[in-house]
Amino acid sequence: MPDMPLAREINNPAFTTLGAMPRPHHLRTGPLPDHSEPMTGFRTILLLVLSNVFMTLAWYGHLRVKDLSWGKGLGLMGIILISWGLAFFEYLLQVPANRYGHVGHGGPFTLVQLKVIQEIITLCVFAIFTLVAFREEALRWNHLLAALLLICAVWLVFKK
Repeated sequence: MPDMPLAREINNPAFTTLGAMPRPHHLRTGPLPDHSEPMTGFRTILLLVLSNVFMTLAWYGHLRVKDLSWGKGLGLMGIILISWGLAFFEYLLQVPANRYGHVGHGGPFTLVQLKVIQEIITLCVFAIFTLVAFREEALRWNHLLAALLLICAVWLVFKK
């Protein structure tokens, strides 16, 4: 007969059935930390903006590396490694942003709201990046209409 956990271990949410080992944080019962104060939403958005700066540089910044003296002879593998390095910092900011912001972790946003906020921030950061780094790219009426429709999407997602 296998060893059975003691009754106090079964009834105590701080312990697992493996004995006196504390449960991992994500398996503990009890109230979640309260991140619902207004600063949590601001912190989430700030982290997402910073994350998107790194993401945009990782995804599109390499298209301008050829214009830099140190980047002229850089091969594809070098570019990929630089992009991965930038993406590391993106994830260091993006993962905490989503955890702080999600209602399941005490934040103010649902998953869908987080995703729409993320996409709007991505497009705003990308638009600024394009205006600065790719001045020759034309901004046309259909781009502006698409931006307006995205604003409508944000309104719809946050409508109760």
